Amino acid sequence: MLAQTTPWYAHALQRTAAGPAEPLPVPARMEWTTRPGSGPGAEILGPDLRRKRVLELGCGPGHYAACLAARHGARVTGVDLVGLQVRRARSHYGRLANLTFVAGHALHYLQASDEPFDAIYSVFGAVGLVAPELLLPAITHCLKPGCLLVFSVPHPLRAGRRPSADDRPRRDSVVLPDRSRLPLVRWDFDADCWEKHLNRAGLWLASAQEFHDARQNRWPTTLLITARKL
Repeated sequence: MLAQTTPWYAHALQRTAAGPAEPLPVPARMEWTTRPGSGPGAEILGPDLRRKRVLELGCGPGHYAACLAARHGARVTGVDLVGLQVRRARSHYGRLANLTFVAGHALHYLQASDEPFDAIYSVFGAVGLVAPELLLPAITHCLKPGCLLVFSVPHPLRAGRRPSADDRPRRDSVVLPDRSRLPLVRWDFDADCWEKHLNRAGLWLASAQEFHDARQNRWPTTLLITARKL
């Protein structure tokens, strides 16, 4: 029932209603930003992902997980809160080896996991939408020492906004395929605040990059964070 109360369920429902999910070709590269082709690709997760165990938190229809499994030889698990999204992901890419899609809450999956990962990532996914004081320690617990957490989130300065002034989430919205909006809450931190929370969880901030999208005016649209388990 939790999944069906989120705007992501409505998003998936509209996508499903638009047409059946069919097998898709594997994307040529990973994308971390709102502008395809800008920023790094899969290499930010490590120079050689072959046979590495990788986890995506908030995999949606599975495009990036499929790219890592098919083009980089990683063993990828994609977790998404919404079962409709997981069914779409399996319809798109279920034929691929070394790729598993799981329906469930990111935090609950991490808490139940008993095998560490070589990399964990989120592309506008669970990081930022789940309380960081809970999610980040769970991620740390599931990462091998020295390994990476990489995540992209909407930039806190997008559209002229200001970053959160404290550790509380603030109201935001998600745009559905029909262009309507539904409310949600988001932890809208700048890089300094993310670093504070990462450090508390035993993660070291390796880099914080911001990206612009010319279609979205002069404000940055994406904040891309790379952190390493100490």
